[in-house]
Amino acid sequence: MQKNDLIELEITDMGVGGEGIGKADGLTFFVKDAIIGDTICARVTKLKKTYGYARVEDLVKPSDLRCEPRCPQHRRCGGCQIQAMDPKAQLAFKQQKVRGNLIRLGGFAADFIDAVMEPVVGMEEPYRYRNKAQFPIGTDREGNPVAGFYAARTHSIIPVTDCLLGVEENRTILDMVLAYMKENSVSAYDETTGKGLIRHVLIRYGFTTKELMVALVINGRSLPKADRLVERLVTVPGMKSISVNINQENTNVILGQETTCIWGQPYITDYIHLRDCSDDRFALTDTAVAFQISPQSFYQVNPVQTEKLYSLAMEYARLTGTESVWDLYCGIGTISLFLARKAGQVYGVEIVPQAIEDAKRNAALNGITNAQFFVGKAEEVLPEFYARNTSGAESEEETVGNEASISGSGAGDMAHPDVIVVDPPRKGCDPACLDTMLKMQPERIVYVSCDSATLARDLRILCDGGYELKRVRPVDQFSHTVHVECVTCLQRVK
Repeated sequence: MQKNDLIELEITDMGVGGEGIGKADGLTFFVKDAIIGDTICARVTKLKKTYGYARVEDLVKPSDLRCEPRCPQHRRCGGCQIQAMDPKAQLAFKQQKVRGNLIRLGGFAADFIDAVMEPVVGMEEPYRYRNKAQFPIGTDREGNPVAGFYAARTHSIIPVTDCLLGVEENRTILDMVLAYMKENSVSAYDETTGKGLIRHVLIRYGFTTKELMVALVINGRSLPKADRLVERLVTVPGMKSISVNINQENTNVILGQETTCIWGQPYITDYIHLRDCSDDRFALTDTAVAFQISPQSFYQVNPVQTEKLYSLAMEYARLTGTESVWDLYCGIGTISLFLARKAGQVYGVEIVPQAIEDAKRNAALNGITNAQFFVGKAEEVLPEFYARNTSGAESEEETVGNEASISGSGAGDMAHPDVIVVDPPRKGCDPACLDTMLKMQPERIVYVSCDSATLARDLRILCDGGYELKRVRPVDQFSHTVHVECVTCLQRVK
C-alpha cells in the first residue's frame, strides 16, 4: 500500500478527535468526516508502520447514524467534528467515550461503571448555544477583510460570519466591523509577516440579560477612527461594552494583557441559575448568581448546559449549610458562589490573578461573605496550607500562593474540609494536589472534568487512596464536537 492509493473501509469506531476508524490490509486508518457505520472509498494521505490516515473520496454506503448537517462549512471548518452524526447518536458516542476511558484507563470493572454511571445530559436544541465567539480576521484574494474560523489543522481562515453554534447577533456585529475596516482602510493582521492591525473580534452575550460585549484584538496601541466603528456597534440592541485589547506579540494566544474600554462599561452581567435535577427535567429554581464578565474572564460558553452541570455538582456535594468546602481551579468563582449559598465556608483557588479579582467582585455583587479567594496553583496552595495548619502553627495570618492570605481563625477547619470540589484543566489534577486531597480526608470529593481520560487516571488514584466512586454523569457541554464534560462524586470509605 502506498500514499494516494484508494481503499474501501468500513468504519467501526471513532477516535478521540472524532475521526472514523477502519482497517485495511492489517492497518488501522483514521479518517476525518467518517462516522461509525459508514462504508467509504478513501484515499490514503499518510502511512506509518501500523496505522495511517485517509480522506473520504466517496460515501459508498452511509451509516444509519448520519444526518444532514445544518452548516454548509462543517467539513472545511473542523470545529464541529461530528455534526454529520445524528444528535442522539452523538450522545451515545459521548456516553461510551466516558465509560470506555473509566474502564480502560481507570481500571474500573465494566459492571461497576455501569452501576454508577448515569445517562448523559443532552440539549433540547443543540445549536445557537455559545455565549462567546472569537473570530480571526484576515484578507481574501481580492484584498477584502474577512472574518471566520480556521480550517481544520491550519491557520487558513474560512469566511464564516454566522456560525450556527453562536448567537445570531454575531453576524450583525462582524458585518459592521468588516464594513468599518473596508471603508476606513483598516488592515487585517497577517500572521506570516506580523503586520496589519486587527487580529480577532471577541463577542460575548448574556443569555439571561441579553447584554452584548465586543472586544477588538489589535496589533497596535490604538484603533484608527474608532468613533466610526462605535457609532455602528451601539445601534445593536443589548450592546453594553466595546473594548480594544492590545496584543503585539508573535503568538497564537488570542488576547493580550491590556484591555481598554472605549465605550460603555468594561463588563457585561449575566446570571447562572441552579436547577432541580432530581427528576431529570432540570427545572429552574429561584436560586441564581450574577456574574460580571470582562473580555478576559473565564466563563463557561454554554449557559444552558452549565446550569445543569453545576446543579449536578451541587447535588453531589450534598451541602446542608454548615460544611467547609474547597473549590480548586475555581476560575471567576462560578461554582464557589453556588457552594457558598449552601455551605458554611468556601475557599476558592485559581492561578489567574484577574480571575480571582473577578471572583471577589462577583461575591460582593451577590452579597456573599463566606467565600474567600486566593491566587496560586492548586498544587502549591493546597499542600502549603495543609502543612502550615497541621503543624501547630498559631499565627494570626498564614500566606499561601503568590498573593493569598488565609486568616488563622478558621483555617484549622479548612485543613480537614467536609467537601472538596475540583474543576481542573484538561491535564487533570497535579499529583501534589491529589496527594494533599487524600491527606485532608474530606467526606466527599466532587470532580468536574472536561477530559474523561485524565479524569479516569485521577479517579483511580483517589479510589486507591481511600475513596469510593459513587456517581458519574456526562454532560454534553459542546454539542456537535467530540468534547464532553463529566461530573463525578466520591465518598470517603470509613
